Amino acid sequence: MREVKVRKALNRAKRELAYYRALFSHARTPRISRWLLGGATAYLLSPIDIIPDFIPILGQLDDLVIVPGMIYAALALIPASVKAECREKTAGV
Repeated sequence: MREVKVRKALNRAKRELAYYRALFSHARTPRISRWLLGGATAYLLSPIDIIPDFIPILGQLDDLVIVPGMIYAALALIPASVKAECREKTAGV
């Protein structure tokens, strides 16, 4: 039972990553959205944070606020037609 849930979660994460990759590489995606998506990825992977991770709670909280905020802003700037096209393209992944 738990194995099935884990597999579903991994498949969904795989689809979402493919979707964001498709958005990033789409010709009509605005440059600012690409910068925001790239910045969110870099911030998440970077060992340097605004608030260091060794500070309890706040260290992890900045990752949980900044990264989704950047992704949300990037998605808000991308035209709906581009998002729909990329969703269709990655539906089978």
